[in-house]
Amino acid sequence: MSQKKYFSSIFCLISIFFTIFPTLPALAVVDGGIWQESSVESEPVNSSWQRMSAWYENKTAEGTSSLVKINYFSPSDNVKQIFSFNSETKKWQAWASLDDRKNGVVSTTVNNSVRVALFVKNDSLAFGTASWYRYKNGLFAASPDFPKGTKLKVTNLDNSKSVIVTVNDYGPERNKHPDRAVDLDLVAFEKIAKKSVGLIKVKVEPAEFAVVSPGESKPIVNQEKKSSLEVVAPSAISIWEKSGKVVYEKNKNEKLPIASLTKIVAARVFLDTKISLDKVVVYKKADEDFNYQYCSPWESAKLTVKDGETMTVRDLLYSALVGSANNAVESLVRVSGLKREEFIAKMNSTVKKWGAKNTNFVEPTGLSPENMSSVSDYAIISKEALKDLNLQKIDTAKTYSFKTINTKKVHNLKNTSKLLQDKNYQITASKTGYLEEAGHCLMSRVKVGNDNLIVVILGGKSSTSSLEETKKIIDYSVAK
Repeated sequence: MSQKKYFSSIFCLISIFFTIFPTLPALAVVDGGIWQESSVESEPVNSSWQRMSAWYENKTAEGTSSLVKINYFSPSDNVKQIFSFNSETKKWQAWASLDDRKNGVVSTTVNNSVRVALFVKNDSLAFGTASWYRYKNGLFAASPDFPKGTKLKVTNLDNSKSVIVTVNDYGPERNKHPDRAVDLDLVAFEKIAKKSVGLIKVKVEPAEFAVVSPGESKPIVNQEKKSSLEVVAPSAISIWEKSGKVVYEKNKNEKLPIASLTKIVAARVFLDTKISLDKVVVYKKADEDFNYQYCSPWESAKLTVKDGETMTVRDLLYSALVGSANNAVESLVRVSGLKREEFIAKMNSTVKKWGAKNTNFVEPTGLSPENMSSVSDYAIISKEALKDLNLQKIDTAKTYSFKTINTKKVHNLKNTSKLLQDKNYQITASKTGYLEEAGHCLMSRVKVGNDNLIVVILGGKSSTSSLEETKKIIDYSVAK
């Protein structure tokens, strides 16, 4: 047989082998501990993360640290991380993992007796390009793959220079820049490349481990025995309005930032002043200046109006709740006739009178992360605040349009809560809230028969997850 035919035959045999066995279990190469192939009673359910390897379990005693290396056979530029699973707490932990693409191995150091496996995040990039932008003038990055607050090590593959950055923004958009892994603040970019270069090839990897969940936990054994409702958000509750009966709860008394859910209380305190909704008021630029104590001007959701423009009190209320405009809330505070500190004190005394004992406000919009409550408190707040029929009407408006009276400028507002668009539920109130410190918050009130079910979620991972988990809780509660 000629050499050419020999190598051709070998190639065919290899091709047939990989056709029959398209995926191979990754091999764990470890230093420290006694490891063996294992299994877990649950798997992460998330279209973003997929397991690449078998599970491996450390059989040694607690406190043992091990350098774990897991091989992968399919070349990939995607983000890969080694996850461990704690059977007792049912929590997943992602370890800061180093991806050696040249040798096809991901490594990390883990401690204690854990089970580990290698996961890959679809539609992500650990290897790609990076450009620069101007924003906070610091060691920051924008990432479409890692959440805000994540510390990343970004390495310039052309000169091996690295920089540690903190993710503080989303982007670049992968559909517009399919090869872009991250964008770096100019200060960070210049640590590893000259500004004039513009675009560099980089490797991106987590700089520290963080406790995260790659998804919900789905049983893979005894699937006929369905467990109770599982919610990823750190705190949630559902409660029947008339009886006060709690149907579902998770960390119901934990105090967390509530972001723009604050606006419901501010609106109710204003409505209690009984000022006519038809009263014409003048907007003052000084109102929005209060917002900028907590954020930059471009970061605040606001009604785009200028000093001296006129509108009705009704227009301000709809802007505050439907559009979640922070400057509109401060205008309502001024128009109320109360001093600002008196208005905030009234918000605190009102909710305490209603029975919310673990709630505190330091300003009226929700921009401060020090505006805190618990889901059990906020369920009480929702029940009491929504006794005002004007507030109910405003809070269920899908859209609202108005013209400023003196300048005739048109404003079209769309409710920030997508739950109002769902025809499967008769929503009688809904309010969203978001801060980096608060996560995605959502209060919803749905009519069921002759009662209302109030559902509150605090600290959601995304607006979509908060929405979907609210629906799950509604369905679960109604079925109960």
